[in-house]
Amino acid sequence: MPLSAGDIRRIADLGRIDLSEEQTQVIQNELNDIFQMIEQIRSVNTDGIEPMPNPHDGVERLREDCVSESDKREENMKNAPEQADGYFLVPQVIE
Repeated sequence: MPLSAGDIRRIADLGRIDLSEEQTQVIQNELNDIFQMIEQIRSVNTDGIEPMPNPHDGVERLREDCVSESDKREENMKNAPEQADGYFLVPQVIE
């Protein structure tokens, strides 16, 4: 279902966008082209085709999930002006 110039103006008004007649025509043509491409894609028969979670043969190069730093809580808490139970205390900002 193609968009009319009125549809484009209504959408522009909702977005508080001021469009000239020339811009309205350009946008109308571009959006209608996009909708035609979407309809083309939707018309392809995909029955029996499994979705691909990854287009690269499912191979993901991930690093090993291992701990690289030790617990430095005591060292970090030395810099805290105020602390309680291992947490930084900060002034209340929101009432």
